[in-house]
Amino acid sequence: MKQSLENFKDSYLFYSFKRDKIAMISFAILLVLVVVSFSAPLIAPYNPYDAETIDILNSELPPAWMDGGSTQFLMGTDQQGRDLLSTMIYGMRLSVLIGLGAVVLQAFIGISVGLIAGYIGGWLDNFLMRLADIQLSFATMMVAILISAIFQTVFGSSRYNELAVPLLVVVIGIAEWPQYARTVRASVLGEKGKEYVEAARVVGLSSTRIMFRHILPNTMSSVLVISTVQVANAIMSEAALSFLGLGMPVNRPSLGSLINAGFEYIFSGAWWITLFPGIFLVLLVLVINLLGDWLRDVLNPKLYKG
Repeated sequence: MKQSLENFKDSYLFYSFKRDKIAMISFAILLVLVVVSFSAPLIAPYNPYDAETIDILNSELPPAWMDGGSTQFLMGTDQQGRDLLSTMIYGMRLSVLIGLGAVVLQAFIGISVGLIAGYIGGWLDNFLMRLADIQLSFATMMVAILISAIFQTVFGSSRYNELAVPLLVVVIGIAEWPQYARTVRASVLGEKGKEYVEAARVVGLSSTRIMFRHILPNTMSSVLVISTVQVANAIMSEAALSFLGLGMPVNRPSLGSLINAGFEYIFSGAWWITLFPGIFLVLLVLVINLLGDWLRDVLNPKLYKG
């Protein structure tokens, strides 16, 4: 019976996906962007990390189709003379990795807290949820800015540059875990009184096994929807921090740091340094959000509008 229900759910998702052209187009664009970004060493015309391939005399060259442009650099170069297309491909890979890593950390903390709070209840539930409320009272960016600024002050910029990626994953992950905790807790409260949970208790299964083996799988629909949206939010948070100078350093470009690096040149004529990374960032976040909306509608039929 359980297997047939899972097969029905899978076929329903596939059928809904085929009917939704926006979801199909969004998935196709996202797939291309992710494949291209993770194939950067093979696809990118140049390696922006290789100083031998960079010539400062090529700095701020316009795109190839403009006067003064070169066919060597299709989308022009940045202020350091790096090929902008190659730098964006490498930068998008970093942005995606940070977004995925932050969401994995958010999910791990939030799901664990939500399961424990919802299943055990009592004073522990009150304590954990008040902790989540305190976390939510602080804006995500404020927490991220505070932690990043403290780390740079204490350990210095050189050490920060070495640990920028894992630090951003931790900072953004810690700032957003309450979203998962509150959602999972609400699902657990609705599940723990059902017959299959009572049956698991009767046969003597441990609370840990009941929570993670029986209750958690029934909360994954909500977790999947949240995760899709949170990946986009994490990528935007990284871009915002990098734009403020508290994210990725210039020598390890992400989409956000590229936008920041080119912002001061936007009124001097070198608009492409900021515009093209901005378009890539908007496109990446847009298709992820569109897929998240589709998942929300499909997994929650009450919200589906046809």
